[in-house]
Amino acid sequence: MFDVDAVTAILHEAAEEVILPRFRALSEGEVVEKSPGEIVTVADREAEELISDRLRAIVDAPVVGEEAASADPALVRALREEPTAWLVDPLDGTRNFVNGRTEYAVMAALVRGGETVAAWIVQPCAKRSYVAERGAGTWRDGVRVRRSPAPASPAGMRGAVLTRFLGPTARRRVEEAAPGFASVGPGTHCAGVDYPRLFEGELDFVLFHRTLPWDHAPGALMLTEAGGVSRRPDGSAYRPGDDALGLLDAADEACWKTVRPLLVG
Repeated sequence: MFDVDAVTAILHEAAEEVILPRFRALSEGEVVEKSPGEIVTVADREAEELISDRLRAIVDAPVVGEEAASADPALVRALREEPTAWLVDPLDGTRNFVNGRTEYAVMAALVRGGETVAAWIVQPCAKRSYVAERGAGTWRDGVRVRRSPAPASPAGMRGAVLTRFLGPTARRRVEEAAPGFASVGPGTHCAGVDYPRLFEGELDFVLFHRTLPWDHAPGALMLTEAGGVSRRPDGSAYRPGDDALGLLDAADEACWKTVRPLLVG
């Protein structure tokens, strides 16, 4: 085994040394478009390099980082084919970061046998850290996090759905269902913020379409360890190495079963 706090310290190091000094201080040329609609900053790349080097020193295993995988998508196969692999999202919520918004995070996860066994989320601006280990619960700055049950009726439930990547039919279904809930917003566009909002009780459900592993492996483990549910819309378990689309996260089993037919059909 290894010291989970050592990984938390690495993420904080990246935040303090690389990310925060550039927050609201990016120079021209330090933000580029890596693919249509997707941007990357010098902070993303430098933080990923720092974190990856440090993680290999703790557990010598392949590192699947968002920016490295963007350049070489075949790296993602390590999540299925290697006995152990690291996942790194050096700056989740890059567009928020570039726009000067505080909703961004630094995330990592350890995957063994295709399943997430440990996860970390650091929110630099909030100075907040979350850690989870499979079977050992979810912790915020040393305090155990347990998700309380969601309201029984949809009319009392608060949720988030990022509709940007949904097709017309799926988007229309969400728009038609939304008035039946207490609220349905677009989320913060940062999984490292929206997952904690869910397992801390601010939200009762979140529906995602794209499920890139570095975005979801950390939060999905934390949610389930806090007592929530994270499943594909067809009810199958989430595994970070698969390439399926759609992920419905909910406060509890009853909430998941109530929300699914309304939002997914």
